[in-house]
This record gives sequence, structure tokens and C-alpha cells, in this order.
Amino acid sequence: MSIPLHIAISEKLRHQIEAGDYLPGEKLPSEHQLMETFHVSRITVRQAIANLVNQGLVKAQRGKGVFVTPQQKVAYSLSSPLVFMEQDLADDGIQLTFKSLTFRKVRPSNQVREVLQLSPQASVYLQKKLLRMDGAVGAIDVSYILPELGQKLAPQLKKKMTFPTLEENGISIERVDALIECTHADYEMSEHLEVPLGQPLIVYRYTACCDRNKPILHGETISRADRFCYSLSTKR
Repeated sequence: MSIPLHIAISEKLRHQIEAGDYLPGEKLPSEHQLMETFHVSRITVRQAIANLVNQGLVKAQRGKGVFVTPQQKVAYSLSSPLVFMEQDLADDGIQLTFKSLTFRKVRPSNQVREVLQLSPQASVYLQKKLLRMDGAVGAIDVSYILPELGQKLAPQLKKKMTFPTLEENGISIERVDALIECTHADYEMSEHLEVPLGQPLIVYRYTACCDRNKPILHGETISRADRFCYSLSTKR
């Protein structure tokens, strides 16, 4: 069974990218050059490029061309869950930076309220952060923190990662419960993470507890699977 021309072309280009024929940041041949190389129409070439864009292998820049995107994947180790992400990545020579997108007081959903053991009338502080690893967009972190902590630590939380900020203020994290699952990019996630609508994403959902197993923080880190992953080492 033959495959469509645009698929055959995008697969050929994908193999060339993976083989290093086109390096990260390098420009692919122009539409005209690809038309001549593969003896196809402009619309077929554009479909082939769209296939590569949807796979996260290239990025089209209007008026400039199509460029190969960096494919380095950052790994966060779950073997020591209380070694927080920023420090774990720094140990591997990777710089984690973030931009605070939202920090405000909200009424939590029933699910968040139950996890944080709050009364029906309670509010929480919601923070959304866009995380970059060595400058590349990798994930969005959405967290809910107890109101007294959010109000007290607001200036610091807007500038620093959450877990280290809590530790610096004498709030020791004794336990982290976590769950890893998958989701698909909605409109907001596709915009922030620079991926197509509906692209599969990794969700790391967590709840942090201090002494006496009191939950103080609940959230999720939603990441691009092509740029971010989790590792785990176990011993018998």
C-alpha cells in the first residue's frame, strides 16, 4: 500500500533530521528547492512541512523559512522526590527559569478543596508559571497553595520556585504524593507551550505535605514530551 506523497517527503526529511543531516537551528531547503528535489507541487511540500511542524521537529518563521528545532530532552529524577526540580536540573548543568503568568486568590474546585482539606468557604492562591529549560519552553506549572502562605509569601513566590521558597521560610516539605498521566493540549496550553492544539502532554500531579502530613500545596506540571521527561531509579 503506497503512502501519500506528503507523508513520504516528511518521513524522508525526518530521517535526515534525526541522522544529523540538518542540525538544530539549521534552515531546511526552501519550498521551491523541495519542489524541485521531490518533483511535487507546492501544496504537497507545504503539507510535508506541516507534518514536521506537528511532530515538533521544525518551526516555520514567516518570511524567513523553516528551521530545525532543538531535540534535547530534559529529565527530572523522581528517585529523590525531595530534591526539587530546580536543584536537580542544576546538578545536570541545566538552567531552569520561569515566568509567572498568574498569581491570584481564587475559590478552589471541590477536588482541590478536598485535597488541601479546606472548608467550603475557603480560598486558595493560584499560580501559573511558564518553565524554560536552558531557554526552551518546556512546561507550565499550575499550583494551589494555602491562603495564609500565599498571602505571606506572594512577593517571593512570584520570583522563585515554590518548593525552595517554602523551605527558605522554614516550611519543611516532609512528603510529596505524585501521579503521572497524560493529557492533550487545550487552547491555553498550545499557546504557551508552542504546540498544536490536541498534542499529547505529560502531567505530573503532586501534593506536598509538611509536618503531621498536613497538605499545603497541590498542583500539576504539564510538560512537552519532546522536551521534558521523568526518570526513576529503584533498588531491590
